[in-house]
Amino acid sequence: MYIQANPYLFPFDGDLTPRNTALMIIDMQTDFCGIGGYVDQMGYDISQTRRAIKPIKNILNLVRQISNFTVIYTREGHRRDLSDLPANKRWRSKQIGAEIGTEGPAGKILVRGERGWNIIDELSPIKNEIIIDKPGKGSFYSTDLELILSNRGIKNLILTGITTDVCVHTTMREANDRGFECLILSDCTGATDTGNHLAALKMVTMQGGVFGSVSNSDQVIECLKTFVKPS
Repeated sequence: MYIQANPYLFPFDGDLTPRNTALMIIDMQTDFCGIGGYVDQMGYDISQTRRAIKPIKNILNLVRQISNFTVIYTREGHRRDLSDLPANKRWRSKQIGAEIGTEGPAGKILVRGERGWNIIDELSPIKNEIIIDKPGKGSFYSTDLELILSNRGIKNLILTGITTDVCVHTTMREANDRGFECLILSDCTGATDTGNHLAALKMVTMQGGVFGSVSNSDQVIECLKTFVKPS
């Protein structure tokens, strides 16, 4: 079973099953795509990150009908005492006018438990869907993600979320180095800059698929709907 993708069909070996594949929804939080959140406070156009919501929801609605298909969410955020916040990261956020840990319209910026840190209502997790809380950009850094994937026998990752060029790309690179087969979806990702979004996708396709392959929600749905059992 393959998904149509560029520069090669995903996965490379054709071994795509609900048991060995996970849908990752990265950082679809108010802080990154909601009014009053971190990205909004920095002055970026949140429509560029919100573009991913509808196509992600379309895939999510489908995989929730498939038995044994794993859905994994991630949330970036820091401890309430900010003891896991590097000084340089805090300094950089302050320079752009959205200092991590300070009070904003959606609560303390990028702090766990605050409204801005929560996953948006449109993509709210349901029972048995996994949430990974991470202090950095990559989903493997200082988390138990790799252990969870290993325990579940997952080797294929379908990557969605924001931002394409930062947290999604970092996660894809981390996963690639650990031997996971990765697919990033062009319409299910978004960045604060369109040029960065397109460049991040192009990087994946270089060298025959240096980090994996690129596809879109339509191609994923076309493939995965064959796993839905008739009611």
